Amino acid sequence: MPNSRGNGNLGYISELRRALSECSQKYASAAGAPHRLSYGGVPTVVFEPDPQGPRHGNFLTTSYRAMLRNPSWQRRLAKTHSQRKRLPQPDNGCWSELDSCNSSDALLMNIFCYPRILAYMPVASLLGVDTEGVPEFGYRARVPLQGGRFDRTEVDMRVGSLLVEAKLTEAHFQRREKTAVERYSDFSEVFDCGRLPQSASEYFSYQLIRNVLAAHASGCSFCLMCDSRRPDLIGLWFEVLQWVRPVALRLRCKLLTWQELAATLPPKLQKFLQQKYAILGTPAGFSA
Repeated sequence: MPNSRGNGNLGYISELRRALSECSQKYASAAGAPHRLSYGGVPTVVFEPDPQGPRHGNFLTTSYRAMLRNPSWQRRLAKTHSQRKRLPQPDNGCWSELDSCNSSDALLMNIFCYPRILAYMPVASLLGVDTEGVPEFGYRARVPLQGGRFDRTEVDMRVGSLLVEAKLTEAHFQRREKTAVERYSDFSEVFDCGRLPQSASEYFSYQLIRNVLAAHASGCSFCLMCDSRRPDLIGLWFEVLQWVRPVALRLRCKLLTWQELAATLPPKLQKFLQQKYAILGTPAGFSA
């Protein structure tokens, strides 16, 4: 069982990082995609846009071209890499978070920027969203704070009335001081606060707490998307979910693995996820 402090399990993280590194190196070589390797024993593969055309090794070309046609999606590509100083210098510009083979945002956009993906009924039915919806990445939710103010927290994706948090190799869901979390006006209404994972001074899995509060405030559903190879993150999610007080809100919160989602995707996307991420489609309810 993962520990409730939210530190994650280093074994799961290192195994997944190794798998992603190996897959991405093979994929880059086969595709002739410009890339560099980070320093360290298990290198992270970071990709650069192809100077020969609208291609990028970290993205399925069909999805990448759709990103370039949508101004808001294209802006997301410029999100600066927080550890860029630890990477070899790129030929042009600087590294983006979405250049990394470990980026959960890149994985999310590979799937949901694919043309008319929500018109593909198996996907829309699994997510419970309208087939005409348009994904919005980096959505700024309005979560009420005490005193009439709002936290404009960033949610990885919104599609219609669904909010999504995406995870891949991240260690945990962050921590936050209790005084900061308890400033949310609906905190004690939404959660059985004393039972949430916590220390004397901090609540663990802060991102999950914040996103559930965002779903409550907006009347939306919430979905955590993560890899079935990360049972530690899955365990942390259920440690939070079980202490959501309103039954209706608890029923609007769900977990979906990338493997379950992959099983519903068009064949071209399924093949890409298998080659690039070693994600094999698994029917919902049968995650490893």
